[in-house]
Amino acid sequence: MSLSDPIADMLTRIRNAVRINRKQVNIKASNICEGIAAALKEEGYIEDFDRIDDGKQGILRVTLKYDQAGEPIISEIKRTSKPSRRVYSSVEQLPHVLGGMGIAIVSTSKGVMSDRSCRKANVGGEILCMVD
Repeated sequence: MSLSDPIADMLTRIRNAVRINRKQVNIKASNICEGIAAALKEEGYIEDFDRIDDGKQGILRVTLKYDQAGEPIISEIKRTSKPSRRVYSSVEQLPHVLGGMGIAIVSTSKGVMSDRSCRKANVGGEILCMVD
């Protein structure tokens, strides 16, 4: 079985793991998924991630983050740009998710980064997903 959209697969696995209060989730590794995980870690939405070599593609093991009451930090994560409909934005038109309380993850020419990092670096790109 070939996976046509690894980003949507990653987001779905994280969404499902959060719903059942799992501590960790395994995701098929790719450079774009690793970039998304790094952006989520930088912004404080996940605790950590590790790339595990399995002799094939590799696995990303993402450790999810919960607050003191056991509620997940990620309340919603949704795909914005899809293979059938790409969504691009300049730095001036990047969305403010929940008025700045959430983040948009953007694929830029300088790598995958959050919307806050894009504004600092003054670059736009493809809006991959939004997290709140």
